[in-house]
Amino acid sequence: MLFKSILTYISLVTAALAIPAIEVRGNAFWNTETNERFYIRGVDYQPGGSSELEDPLADTDVCERDIPYFQELGINTVRVYSVDNTKDHDECMDRLAEAGIYVILDVNTPHSSITRSNAECSYNSDYLQEVFASAQLFAQYNNTLGFFAGNEVINDGASLDAAPYVKAVVRDLKTFIKNRGFRTIPVGYSAASVDEYRLSSGLYFNCGDDELARIDMYGINDYSWCGDASMTTSQYSQELKDFKNFTVPLFFSEFGCNAKKPRPFSEIESIYSTDMSSVFSGGLVYEYSEEDNEYGLVKLDGDDVTPNQDFKNLKNEFNKTENPSGDGGYLKSSGGNNCPSKSSLWNVTEEIPDTPGGAIKYVKGLAEPTGHGFDAYVQGNCNGNNDVDDSGNYTSTIGASTHSAASTATTAQSSSASSSVSSSSSTSSGSKENEGVVVAATSVTSVVGLLALIAGFIAV
Repeated sequence: MLFKSILTYISLVTAALAIPAIEVRGNAFWNTETNERFYIRGVDYQPGGSSELEDPLADTDVCERDIPYFQELGINTVRVYSVDNTKDHDECMDRLAEAGIYVILDVNTPHSSITRSNAECSYNSDYLQEVFASAQLFAQYNNTLGFFAGNEVINDGASLDAAPYVKAVVRDLKTFIKNRGFRTIPVGYSAASVDEYRLSSGLYFNCGDDELARIDMYGINDYSWCGDASMTTSQYSQELKDFKNFTVPLFFSEFGCNAKKPRPFSEIESIYSTDMSSVFSGGLVYEYSEEDNEYGLVKLDGDDVTPNQDFKNLKNEFNKTENPSGDGGYLKSSGGNNCPSKSSLWNVTEEIPDTPGGAIKYVKGLAEPTGHGFDAYVQGNCNGNNDVDDSGNYTSTIGASTHSAASTATTAQSSSASSSVSSSSSTSSGSKENEGVVVAATSVTSVVGLLALIAGFIAV
Protein backbone atom coordinates (compact mmCIF):
# COMPACT_ATOMS: atom_id res chain seq x y z
CA MET A 1 0.00 0.00 0.00
CA LEU A 2 2.87 2.33 0.92
CA PHE A 3 4.72 1.52 -2.31
CA LYS A 4 1.55 2.12 -4.34
CA SER A 5 1.11 5.54 -2.71
CA ILE A 6 4.68 6.49 -3.59
CA LEU A 7 4.22 5.38 -7.19
CA THR A 8 0.98 7.34 -7.47
CA TYR A 9 2.63 10.48 -6.15
CA ILE A 10 5.64 10.06 -8.44
CA SER A 11 3.28 9.67 -11.40
CA LEU A 12 1.47 12.90 -10.57
CA VAL A 13 4.72 14.81 -10.02
CA THR A 14 6.11 13.51 -13.32
CA ALA A 15 2.95 14.65 -15.11
CA ALA A 16 3.16 18.11 -13.55
CA LEU A 17 6.79 18.56 -14.56
CA ALA A 18 6.33 17.09 -18.02
CA ILE A 19 3.90 19.73 -19.27
CA PRO A 20 5.83 22.44 -21.14
CA ALA A 21 5.96 25.97 -19.81
CA ILE A 22 4.12 28.71 -21.67
CA GLU A 23 5.53 32.19 -22.14
CA VAL A 24 4.44 35.46 -23.71
CA ARG A 25 6.48 36.99 -26.51
CA GLY A 26 5.02 40.01 -28.21
CA ASN A 27 1.28 39.50 -28.60
CA ALA A 28 1.38 35.70 -28.59
CA PHE A 29 1.76 32.69 -26.31
CA TRP A 30 4.63 30.26 -26.92
CA ASN A 31 5.49 26.72 -25.91
CA THR A 32 8.95 26.99 -24.35
CA GLU A 33 9.81 23.35 -24.99
CA THR A 34 9.01 23.26 -28.70
CA ASN A 35 9.21 27.03 -29.33
CA GLU A 36 5.90 26.74 -31.19
CA ARG A 37 3.10 29.28 -31.04
CA PHE A 38 0.46 28.29 -28.46
CA TYR A 39 -3.19 28.86 -29.31
CA ILE A 40 -5.84 28.52 -26.63
CA ARG A 41 -8.39 25.84 -27.53
CA GLY A 42 -10.61 25.60 -24.54
CA VAL A 43 -13.87 25.74 -22.65
CA ASP A 44 -15.16 27.72 -19.70
CA TYR A 45 -15.58 25.33 -16.80
CA GLN A 46 -17.67 25.95 -13.67
CA PRO A 47 -20.17 23.11 -13.10
CA GLY A 48 -23.09 24.41 -11.06
CA GLY A 49 -22.55 27.99 -12.19
CA SER A 50 -22.71 30.86 -9.72
CA SER A 51 -26.01 29.71 -8.23
CA GLU A 52 -24.59 26.40 -6.94
CA LEU A 53 -20.98 27.42 -6.47
CA GLU A 54 -18.55 24.52 -6.30
CA ASP A 55 -14.82 24.25 -6.87
CA PRO A 56 -14.33 21.77 -9.75
CA LEU A 57 -10.57 21.67 -9.21
CA ALA A 58 -10.84 20.50 -5.59
CA ASP A 59 -12.91 17.37 -6.30
CA THR A 60 -10.92 14.53 -7.84
CA ASP A 61 -14.08 12.62 -8.75
CA VAL A 62 -15.31 15.62 -10.76
CA CYS A 63 -11.96 15.97 -12.54
CA GLU A 64 -11.80 12.29 -13.39
CA ARG A 65 -15.36 12.47 -14.69
CA ASP A 66 -14.76 15.45 -16.98
CA ILE A 67 -11.17 15.17 -18.23
CA PRO A 68 -11.96 12.34 -20.69
CA TYR A 69 -14.50 14.65 -22.34
CA PHE A 70 -11.97 17.47 -22.47
CA GLN A 71 -9.64 15.08 -24.25
CA GLU A 72 -12.38 13.98 -26.62
CA LEU A 73 -12.96 17.61 -27.57
CA GLY A 74 -9.23 18.08 -28.11
CA ILE A 75 -8.88 21.14 -25.89
CA ASN A 76 -5.74 22.40 -24.16
CA THR A 77 -7.18 24.97 -21.72
CA VAL A 78 -10.03 25.45 -19.27
CA ARG A 79 -11.09 28.67 -17.61
CA VAL A 80 -12.36 28.41 -14.03
CA TYR A 81 -14.23 31.39 -12.59
CA SER A 82 -14.03 30.63 -8.85
CA VAL A 83 -12.01 28.30 -6.63
CA ASP A 84 -11.99 27.66 -2.89
CA ASN A 85 -8.58 28.81 -1.67
CA THR A 86 -8.87 26.69 1.50
CA LYS A 87 -8.83 23.41 -0.42
CA ASP A 88 -6.24 21.11 -2.00
CA HIS A 89 -6.02 21.20 -5.80
CA ASP A 90 -2.99 18.98 -6.35
CA GLU A 91 -4.66 15.93 -7.84
CA CYS A 92 -6.95 17.75 -10.26
CA MET A 93 -4.22 20.08 -11.46
CA ASP A 94 -1.79 17.21 -11.92
CA ARG A 95 -4.36 15.13 -13.79
CA LEU A 96 -5.10 18.07 -16.04
CA ALA A 97 -1.36 18.46 -16.65
CA GLU A 98 -1.13 14.78 -17.50
CA ALA A 99 -3.84 15.40 -20.12
CA GLY A 100 -1.94 18.42 -21.50
CA ILE A 101 -4.50 20.92 -20.21
CA TYR A 102 -3.75 24.37 -18.79
CA VAL A 103 -5.91 26.49 -16.48
CA ILE A 104 -6.80 30.17 -16.65
CA LEU A 105 -8.09 31.15 -13.22
CA ASP A 106 -10.23 34.08 -12.16
CA VAL A 107 -8.87 35.03 -8.74
CA ASN A 108 -12.21 36.43 -7.55
CA THR A 109 -15.31 34.84 -6.04
CA PRO A 110 -18.88 36.22 -6.04
CA HIS A 111 -18.42 37.94 -2.65
CA SER A 112 -14.73 38.71 -2.97
CA SER A 113 -14.29 40.96 -6.00
CA ILE A 114 -14.27 44.58 -7.14
CA THR A 115 -17.86 45.81 -7.30
CA ARG A 116 -19.15 48.30 -9.84
CA SER A 117 -21.35 50.06 -7.27
CA ASN A 118 -18.61 50.72 -4.69
CA ALA A 119 -15.23 49.86 -6.14
CA GLU A 120 -13.33 51.94 -3.60
CA CYS A 121 -14.78 50.04 -0.64
CA SER A 122 -14.45 46.59 -2.24
CA TYR A 123 -10.76 47.25 -2.94
CA ASN A 124 -9.60 46.51 0.60
CA SER A 125 -6.96 44.51 2.45
CA ASP A 126 -9.23 41.57 3.21
CA TYR A 127 -10.13 41.30 -0.47
CA LEU A 128 -6.49 41.37 -1.57
CA GLN A 129 -5.62 38.70 0.98
CA GLU A 130 -8.17 36.41 -0.70
CA VAL A 131 -6.73 37.19 -4.14
CA PHE A 132 -3.17 36.49 -2.99
CA ALA A 133 -4.21 33.30 -1.19
CA SER A 134 -5.66 31.94 -4.43
CA ALA A 135 -2.63 33.04 -6.44
CA GLN A 136 -0.14 31.39 -4.08
CA LEU A 137 -2.05 28.11 -4.34
CA PHE A 138 -1.96 28.00 -8.13
CA ALA A 139 1.47 29.56 -8.67
CA GLN A 140 3.02 26.17 -7.89
CA TYR A 141 1.36 24.45 -10.87
CA ASN A 142 3.11 24.57 -14.24
CA ASN A 143 -0.23 24.32 -16.03
CA THR A 144 -1.58 27.52 -14.51
CA LEU A 145 -1.54 29.54 -17.72
CA GLY A 146 -2.74 32.83 -16.24
CA PHE A 147 -4.87 34.77 -13.77
CA PHE A 148 -7.77 37.09 -14.51
CA ALA A 149 -7.92 40.04 -12.09
CA GLY A 150 -11.46 40.90 -13.16
CA ASN A 151 -14.34 39.81 -15.37
CA GLU A 152 -16.71 42.25 -17.09
CA VAL A 153 -16.38 44.82 -14.32
CA ILE A 154 -16.73 47.57 -16.92
CA ASN A 155 -19.93 47.23 -18.93
CA ASP A 156 -21.46 50.73 -18.97
CA GLY A 157 -20.64 54.35 -18.24
CA ALA A 158 -21.45 54.09 -14.55
CA SER A 159 -18.96 51.27 -14.06
CA LEU A 160 -15.99 53.22 -15.45
CA ASP A 161 -15.15 54.45 -11.94
CA ALA A 162 -14.13 50.87 -11.10
CA ALA A 163 -11.42 50.72 -13.79
CA PRO A 164 -8.56 52.20 -11.68
CA TYR A 165 -9.29 49.71 -8.90
CA VAL A 166 -9.15 46.73 -11.24
CA LYS A 167 -5.86 48.04 -12.61
CA ALA A 168 -4.60 48.36 -9.04
CA VAL A 169 -5.43 44.68 -8.49
CA VAL A 170 -3.35 43.82 -11.57
CA ARG A 171 -0.42 45.77 -10.12
CA ASP A 172 -0.80 44.27 -6.64
CA LEU A 173 -1.10 40.71 -7.92
CA LYS A 174 1.89 40.97 -10.25
CA THR A 175 3.98 42.59 -7.52
CA PHE A 176 2.95 39.90 -5.01
CA ILE A 177 3.95 37.12 -7.43
CA LYS A 178 7.29 38.77 -8.11
CA ASN A 179 8.18 39.59 -4.51
CA ARG A 180 7.25 36.13 -3.31
CA GLY A 181 9.65 34.56 -5.78
CA PHE A 182 6.95 32.58 -7.55
CA ARG A 183 7.34 31.79 -11.23
CA THR A 184 5.97 34.59 -13.38
CA ILE A 185 2.37 33.94 -14.42
CA PRO A 186 0.49 36.26 -16.83
CA VAL A 187 -2.16 38.45 -15.20
CA GLY A 188 -4.98 39.79 -17.33
CA TYR A 189 -8.54 41.06 -17.58
CA SER A 190 -11.63 39.54 -19.21
CA ALA A 191 -13.77 42.21 -20.87
CA ALA A 192 -17.41 42.41 -21.87
CA SER A 193 -17.64 42.93 -25.62
CA VAL A 194 -19.38 46.30 -25.42
CA ASP A 195 -18.62 48.44 -28.47
CA GLU A 196 -18.08 51.64 -26.48
CA TYR A 197 -15.60 50.14 -24.01
CA ARG A 198 -13.99 47.04 -25.52
CA LEU A 199 -10.99 48.77 -27.10
CA SER A 200 -10.64 51.56 -24.56
CA SER A 201 -10.60 49.04 -21.70
CA GLY A 202 -7.87 47.03 -23.39
CA LEU A 203 -5.72 50.09 -24.02
CA TYR A 204 -6.28 51.37 -20.48
CA PHE A 205 -5.23 48.14 -18.79
CA ASN A 206 -2.19 47.89 -21.07
CA CYS A 207 -0.87 51.45 -20.81
CA GLY A 208 1.41 53.39 -18.51
CA ASP A 209 5.07 53.40 -17.53
CA ASP A 210 4.68 50.89 -14.70
CA GLU A 211 5.04 47.43 -16.23
CA LEU A 212 3.61 45.82 -13.09
CA ALA A 213 0.39 47.80 -13.54
CA ARG A 214 -0.08 46.59 -17.12
CA ILE A 215 -1.88 43.41 -18.08
CA ASP A 216 -0.03 40.50 -19.69
CA MET A 217 -3.07 39.20 -21.61
CA TYR A 218 -6.56 40.39 -22.55
CA GLY A 219 -9.70 38.33 -22.97
CA ILE A 220 -12.91 39.37 -24.72
CA ASN A 221 -16.27 37.75 -24.00
CA ASP A 222 -17.68 37.88 -27.53
CA TYR A 223 -20.99 36.41 -28.67
CA SER A 224 -21.29 38.30 -31.95
CA TRP A 225 -20.81 35.27 -34.24
CA CYS A 226 -24.21 33.57 -34.28
CA GLY A 227 -25.06 30.55 -36.41
CA ASP A 228 -23.42 30.76 -39.83
CA ALA A 229 -22.21 34.33 -39.48
CA SER A 230 -19.00 35.68 -41.00
CA MET A 231 -16.06 37.87 -40.14
CA THR A 232 -17.96 40.94 -41.32
CA THR A 233 -21.43 40.17 -39.96
CA SER A 234 -19.87 39.47 -36.55
CA GLN A 235 -17.56 41.88 -34.71
CA TYR A 236 -14.45 39.90 -35.65
CA SER A 237 -13.35 42.14 -38.52
CA GLN A 238 -13.73 45.27 -36.43
CA GLU A 239 -11.83 43.73 -33.54
CA LEU A 240 -8.97 42.81 -35.86
CA LYS A 241 -8.73 46.44 -36.95
CA ASP A 242 -9.04 47.81 -33.43
CA PHE A 243 -6.40 45.56 -31.88
CA LYS A 244 -3.91 45.20 -34.76
CA ASN A 245 -1.21 47.01 -32.73
CA PHE A 246 -2.13 45.58 -29.32
CA THR A 247 1.06 44.38 -27.63
CA VAL A 248 -0.13 41.50 -25.41
CA PRO A 249 -1.93 38.25 -26.27
CA LEU A 250 -5.61 38.70 -27.11
CA PHE A 251 -8.14 35.86 -27.09
CA PHE A 252 -11.82 35.14 -26.66
CA SER A 253 -12.34 34.41 -22.96
CA GLU A 254 -15.92 33.44 -23.82
CA PHE A 255 -17.53 32.77 -27.19
CA GLY A 256 -20.35 30.70 -28.65
CA CYS A 257 -23.62 32.52 -29.37
CA ASN A 258 -26.62 30.27 -28.68
CA ALA A 259 -29.23 32.19 -30.67
CA LYS A 260 -29.25 29.26 -33.10
CA LYS A 261 -29.41 25.76 -31.60
CA PRO A 262 -27.58 23.50 -31.94
CA ARG A 263 -24.58 25.75 -32.29
CA PRO A 264 -22.60 24.98 -35.46
CA PHE A 265 -19.38 26.64 -34.18
CA SER A 266 -18.49 27.75 -37.68
CA GLU A 267 -16.37 30.53 -36.15
CA ILE A 268 -13.70 27.98 -35.20
CA GLU A 269 -12.28 27.98 -38.73
CA SER A 270 -11.87 31.76 -38.61
CA ILE A 271 -10.49 31.99 -35.07
CA TYR A 272 -7.68 29.55 -35.91
CA SER A 273 -6.93 30.95 -39.36
CA THR A 274 -4.20 33.25 -40.61
CA ASP A 275 -6.92 35.89 -41.01
CA MET A 276 -6.94 36.28 -37.23
CA SER A 277 -3.69 34.79 -35.91
CA SER A 278 -1.73 38.03 -36.17
CA VAL A 279 -4.01 39.48 -33.48
CA PHE A 280 -5.82 36.62 -31.69
CA SER A 281 -4.49 33.54 -29.90
CA GLY A 282 -7.59 31.34 -29.83
CA GLY A 283 -10.41 31.24 -27.35
CA LEU A 284 -12.62 29.50 -24.80
CA VAL A 285 -16.11 28.22 -25.60
CA TYR A 286 -18.84 29.08 -23.14
CA GLU A 287 -19.42 26.63 -21.50
CA TYR A 288 -18.78 23.00 -20.57
CA SER A 289 -21.83 22.13 -18.46
CA GLU A 290 -25.48 22.92 -19.11
CA GLU A 291 -26.69 25.55 -16.64
CA ASP A 292 -29.77 27.79 -16.49
CA ASN A 293 -28.56 29.94 -19.40
CA GLU A 294 -28.46 26.91 -21.76
CA TYR A 295 -24.94 27.27 -23.13
CA GLY A 296 -23.71 23.85 -22.06
CA LEU A 297 -21.89 21.27 -24.16
CA VAL A 298 -22.82 18.44 -21.80
CA LYS A 299 -25.54 17.64 -19.28
CA LEU A 300 -24.33 16.52 -15.86
CA ASP A 301 -26.26 14.21 -13.57
CA GLY A 302 -24.06 13.07 -10.72
CA ASP A 303 -21.37 10.88 -12.28
CA ASP A 304 -23.16 10.75 -15.63
CA VAL A 305 -22.09 13.01 -18.51
CA THR A 306 -24.25 13.30 -21.62
CA PRO A 307 -22.72 15.26 -24.53
CA ASN A 308 -25.22 17.14 -26.69
CA GLN A 309 -25.10 18.10 -30.36
CA ASP A 310 -23.18 21.28 -29.51
CA PHE A 311 -20.42 19.08 -28.08
CA LYS A 312 -20.33 16.96 -31.23
CA ASN A 313 -20.27 20.00 -33.51
CA LEU A 314 -17.46 21.63 -31.55
CA LYS A 315 -15.47 18.40 -31.55
CA ASN A 316 -15.82 18.13 -35.33
CA GLU A 317 -14.77 21.74 -35.86
CA PHE A 318 -11.72 21.39 -33.63
CA ASN A 319 -10.74 18.12 -35.32
CA LYS A 320 -10.80 19.56 -38.82
CA THR A 321 -9.21 22.93 -37.98
CA GLU A 322 -5.45 23.10 -37.51
CA ASN A 323 -3.51 25.97 -36.03
CA PRO A 324 -1.73 28.29 -38.47
CA SER A 325 1.80 27.22 -39.28
CA GLY A 326 4.85 29.15 -38.20
CA ASP A 327 4.48 32.18 -35.98
CA GLY A 328 1.04 33.13 -37.29
CA GLY A 329 2.22 36.64 -38.17
CA TYR A 330 2.34 37.72 -34.52
CA LEU A 331 3.33 41.23 -33.43
CA LYS A 332 6.86 41.18 -32.05
CA SER A 333 6.61 44.57 -30.37
CA SER A 334 6.48 44.62 -26.58
CA GLY A 335 5.72 47.18 -23.91
CA GLY A 336 2.46 48.96 -23.33
CA ASN A 337 0.10 50.77 -25.64
CA ASN A 338 -0.79 54.45 -25.44
CA CYS A 339 -3.55 55.19 -22.95
CA PRO A 340 -6.97 55.86 -24.50
CA SER A 341 -7.88 59.49 -25.01
CA LYS A 342 -10.49 60.91 -22.69
CA SER A 343 -13.89 61.53 -24.24
CA SER A 344 -17.57 61.67 -23.37
CA LEU A 345 -17.56 57.86 -23.46
CA TRP A 346 -14.23 57.29 -21.71
CA ASN A 347 -13.43 59.58 -18.79
CA VAL A 348 -11.14 57.48 -16.61
CA THR A 349 -8.19 58.73 -14.57
CA GLU A 350 -4.78 57.25 -15.29
CA GLU A 351 -3.93 57.51 -11.58
CA ILE A 352 -4.54 54.25 -9.75
CA PRO A 353 -5.01 53.93 -5.98
CA ASP A 354 -2.25 52.91 -3.62
CA THR A 355 -2.38 49.44 -2.11
CA PRO A 356 -4.46 49.36 1.11
CA GLY A 357 -2.08 49.51 4.07
CA GLY A 358 -3.05 46.19 5.60
CA ALA A 359 -2.17 44.33 2.39
CA ILE A 360 1.31 45.77 1.96
CA LYS A 361 2.93 43.04 4.07
CA TYR A 362 1.55 40.46 1.62
CA VAL A 363 2.51 42.41 -1.50
CA LYS A 364 6.06 42.80 -0.23
CA GLY A 365 6.29 39.08 0.46
CA LEU A 366 6.71 39.58 4.20
CA ALA A 367 3.65 37.63 5.33
CA GLU A 368 1.68 34.72 3.94
CA PRO A 369 -1.97 35.44 3.12
CA THR A 370 -4.69 33.17 4.46
CA GLY A 371 -7.77 32.53 2.36
CA HIS A 372 -11.30 31.90 3.58
CA GLY A 373 -12.67 30.25 0.46
CA PHE A 374 -16.29 30.70 -0.50
CA ASP A 375 -17.02 31.95 3.04
CA ALA A 376 -15.16 35.19 2.32
CA TYR A 377 -17.62 38.11 2.26
CA VAL A 378 -15.23 41.04 2.03
CA GLN A 379 -16.70 43.54 -0.43
CA GLY A 380 -17.83 45.85 2.38
CA ASN A 381 -14.70 45.61 4.53
CA CYS A 382 -13.44 49.11 3.79
CA ASN A 383 -13.18 50.33 7.40
CA GLY A 384 -11.32 49.32 10.56
CA ASN A 385 -7.73 48.11 10.35
CA ASN A 386 -7.62 47.74 6.57
CA ASP A 387 -5.72 51.00 6.06
CA VAL A 388 -3.01 50.34 8.65
CA ASP A 389 0.38 49.47 7.16
CA ASP A 390 1.89 46.99 9.60
CA SER A 391 4.56 45.70 7.21
CA GLY A 392 7.22 47.22 9.46
CA ASN A 393 6.52 44.46 11.95
CA TYR A 394 8.03 41.95 9.51
CA THR A 395 11.75 41.76 8.85
CA SER A 396 12.33 39.33 5.98
CA THR A 397 10.63 37.85 2.95
CA ILE A 398 9.15 34.39 3.29
CA GLY A 399 9.96 33.12 -0.20
CA ALA A 400 7.91 30.81 -2.39
CA SER A 401 6.19 27.82 -0.82
CA THR A 402 3.91 25.00 -1.82
CA HIS A 403 0.46 25.36 -0.33
CA SER A 404 -1.37 22.06 -0.43
CA ALA A 405 -2.15 19.00 1.61
CA ALA A 406 -0.02 16.75 -0.61
CA SER A 407 3.01 19.02 -0.80
CA THR A 408 4.02 20.67 2.47
CA ALA A 409 7.70 21.29 1.91
CA THR A 410 8.93 24.86 1.56
CA THR A 411 11.27 25.76 -1.25
CA ALA A 412 14.47 27.62 -0.64
CA GLN A 413 13.53 30.30 -3.13
CA SER A 414 13.61 33.94 -2.15
CA SER A 415 13.20 37.16 -4.06
CA SER A 416 15.23 40.32 -4.12
CA ALA A 417 12.37 42.17 -5.76
CA SER A 418 11.40 45.33 -3.95
CA SER A 419 8.84 46.86 -6.28
CA SER A 420 6.81 49.71 -4.83
CA VAL A 421 3.19 49.00 -4.00
CA SER A 422 2.10 52.54 -4.77
CA SER A 423 0.95 53.91 -8.10
CA SER A 424 4.49 55.11 -8.81
CA SER A 425 6.13 51.69 -8.63
CA SER A 426 8.46 50.71 -11.46
CA THR A 427 10.73 47.92 -12.63
CA SER A 428 14.17 47.73 -14.13
CA SER A 429 14.17 48.36 -17.86
CA GLY A 430 16.52 45.41 -18.21
CA SER A 431 14.08 42.79 -16.94
CA LYS A 432 12.84 39.99 -19.19
CA GLU A 433 9.30 41.22 -18.62
CA ASN A 434 10.19 44.58 -20.14
CA GLU A 435 11.42 42.67 -23.16
CA GLY A 436 7.92 41.32 -23.55
CA VAL A 437 8.67 37.90 -22.11
CA VAL A 438 6.40 36.51 -19.44
CA VAL A 439 7.64 33.07 -18.55
CA ALA A 440 5.67 30.27 -16.99
CA ALA A 441 8.79 28.48 -15.77
CA THR A 442 9.06 24.93 -14.56
CA SER A 443 8.20 24.64 -10.87
CA VAL A 444 10.37 22.61 -8.54
CA THR A 445 7.97 22.55 -5.62
CA SER A 446 6.49 19.16 -6.50
CA VAL A 447 9.95 17.61 -6.55
CA VAL A 448 10.68 19.08 -3.13
CA GLY A 449 7.37 17.72 -1.90
CA LEU A 450 8.23 14.29 -3.30
CA LEU A 451 11.61 14.24 -1.58
CA ALA A 452 10.00 15.27 1.69
CA LEU A 453 7.41 12.53 1.32
CA ILE A 454 10.02 9.84 0.63
CA ALA A 455 12.14 11.08 3.53
CA GLY A 456 9.13 10.76 5.79
CA PHE A 457 8.51 7.19 4.65
CA ILE A 458 12.16 6.27 5.20
CA ALA A 459 12.05 7.75 8.70
CA VAL A 460 9.06 5.55 9.51
